[in-house]
Parts: sequence; structure tokens; C-alpha cells
Amino acid sequence: MTNSFRSLQQLAAAIPDGARIAVAQDSCGVSMALTRALIRRKARGLHLVCVPISGMQADLLIGAGCVDTIETSAVSLGEYGSAPRFLAALRSGRLRLLEATCPAIHAALQAGEKDLPFIPLRGLIGSDIVRVRPDWKVIENPFADAARMAQGGDPIVLLPAIRPDVAIFHAPFADREGNVFIGRKRELLTMAHAAFRSLVTVERIIEGSVFDNPATAAGSVPAIYVDGIAVLAQGAAPVGLPEHYVPDGDQIKRYASAALSDEGFAGFVRDWLQVNAAADDNTVAEGRGASEALTSGGHTASAHTIAAPNKGVAT
Repeated sequence: MTNSFRSLQQLAAAIPDGARIAVAQDSCGVSMALTRALIRRKARGLHLVCVPISGMQADLLIGAGCVDTIETSAVSLGEYGSAPRFLAALRSGRLRLLEATCPAIHAALQAGEKDLPFIPLRGLIGSDIVRVRPDWKVIENPFADAARMAQGGDPIVLLPAIRPDVAIFHAPFADREGNVFIGRKRELLTMAHAAFRSLVTVERIIEGSVFDNPATAAGSVPAIYVDGIAVLAQGAAPVGLPEHYVPDGDQIKRYASAALSDEGFAGFVRDWLQVNAAADDNTVAEGRGASEALTSGGHTASAHTIAAPNKGVAT
């Protein structure tokens, strides 16, 4: 069994103040459990990279004072309305916003996973977003043919690579060797490749290796890219875990209403932390004991410890 299993508190403690953190969108696997742990430890100065958007997770972290900078294509509660704490922080000037597009964030992460300094991207020329992102550079395509140059050139945007300090997400399960099954959500694999460390919460632990089963092998993150795992059922609630459990619409709706005021937000967070306190404190015991059989042999790859950084992916 790998030594990657930790408590939520240990995972949160491994994320230093000021860290650049990649977080998943609601449809991929949001670690709301680790969000609670970061709020409890009063994390400060975080730089959130939303891949490529975020919702309740980002709004909670912003409202709790954990975030100074957010890089995103959007922050929204979807059908439940705008993200109140995000908007309030922007209006007050407390939050620095790095506006992006979904393709730009995905492309910059792909550059990060390959250890490239930048990546070119079309489709941004002529938009206002280039004007508000001075770190994005417009150059002439050095490979443009003479005919294209004669017609006015061939500008293209260069995006600096995104290399998060930490990627955090929630997944259906991990095996005891630290491999994590993510299913079809391939952006989670890109996040794990690009980040120096990945900290993951999962619903449960299975016996055997995910890589010995064809049904799970292709949709898994190898343990070498996973630096810490905490086990907590319903760890993505109330946002939900696609294909496993649906969002708790009533609770999200209550949050959307409560977060319109400072007092309402504080009350929601207080109650949310309190009602989940016992389960959150029990994550180490769950990681040692909870398991489910998976027909397989044995995979021998070892996981990094929390202190060990991931490397770039040579592809």
C-alpha cells in the first residue's frame, strides 16, 4: 500500500499560502472536501486557476478570504445565478482577475505538462481579452508564407505556460498503490501532468490495480503524478460527481441566496463546516480501512510523497 494516503487536514497543510492552484470545473470532479479544509486552516493569498471555469468552490474560497488572484473563463453558479462573493470581491477591488478563455487555459496547461515556456493559439486576435492580458504576446507567425505576409501578415498569440504549484480534484476511487481513476475527464490528467503536485480526494479505495483492468486503465492517473489522497464519500457534494451523484440543488440554491450578504455567507460557511466536521476528521481511518474488490493482479509503481514534486511530461 502506498504512503500517499493522508487526512484532509494534511492535504490542506501541504498547500502553502500564496500557492497557484488548479481546480476542476463542476462537471469534472470538484473537491469540496478539500475546499472546506482550506477554509478551516484560513489559507491566504491563493492564485486559483480554474480549468477552465469554476462555480461554488471558487466563490466559497474567495468569500472566505483565501484567494487574491483568479485566472478563469467564468465563475458562475449556473442555473442558480451569479457567484455573489466573486462579484463582491471584484467590485471592492480585493480580487485580481486574469481573464481568459476556455481554449487558452487548456492550451497553457498543455504547455505546462510538456514543460514548454509558451504555446501559440489562434482565435484570440481581435478580441478585447488580448488587450487586458499583457502577459499574452502577439507575434507574426515565423512560418507564414510570402503570400500570407503580403496580405497583411499572420499574427498569432503566445500564451505563457501554466504550471500550477498544486492541482486539486475529486475522483470516484483510487487503488492502494495511489493510482486514481478519473474516467472520461481528461482535463484532470492534464492538470496532474502540469502541476508540480496533485492532491486528490476520492470516494473510496479499491483492491488491486486500476491498470490491470481494461475498463479503468485508460481513465486513470498514475500514482507518480499523485502526491496525496484523502478518502471521503460525497467529497464533491453539494456540487456533485458526474455519473455518480447529482448536485444538491436545494443546498446550492440556499448558498446562492445566503452569499448575497457578508452575514449570510458567514452563516452558511459556519453551518457547512460544522455539519461535515466529523466526516472530514475521519479521513485517515477511512483511507486505511475502506476498500472494494477489483479483479486484477498487482501494479508495482510507487507514488510520490506529498513533499515530492512531479516532473514535466515529455510528449
